Amino acid sequence: MSRLFALGVTAILAGLSSVNAGAADPLPTESHKVLTAALAVEAAQAAIAACKAQGYNVTVTIADRTGTPILMLVGDGAGAVTREVTRRKAYTAALWKMSTGDFAKRFPTPTGFNPVVYDPQLASGDGGVPIKVGNDTIGAIAAAGAPGGDKDEACANAGLAKISDQLN
Repeated sequence: MSRLFALGVTAILAGLSSVNAGAADPLPTESHKVLTAALAVEAAQAAIAACKAQGYNVTVTIADRTGTPILMLVGDGAGAVTREVTRRKAYTAALWKMSTGDFAKRFPTPTGFNPVVYDPQLASGDGGVPIKVGNDTIGAIAAAGAPGGDKDEACANAGLAKISDQLN
């Protein structure tokens, strides 16, 4: 009887372990490039220098692919509100994988679907630019404080241009 019991337990355990083996498939793996802190600092400094050369005092924010700020550099004399504006511009450009100017053109009026209604952290208007490696958006750079979003975006693009040859 004890042999029969041991055989039965062994059969049950073997059956259970084979069920678990099928259920233990690993989760899918995803890999992506990450913007380094050194490149973020280099881009932010270049963007501030480009604006400073034109007489504009700006703040620059660099965000990761999820829109989370990884660096905020406040230029000498930049206004206090520029901190929040650049954070929101960088968030928008990173999440939507497009410039904030293009985002504003895509959703110009609050009629119909407008994501700004559902996510108050989004910003429309020029000044935020995605940082891409190929088709993969790895972050965003945004500037604010110049007299006009087009000038903010030009400064952000200058920062991006400074590191573009190192993005691979």
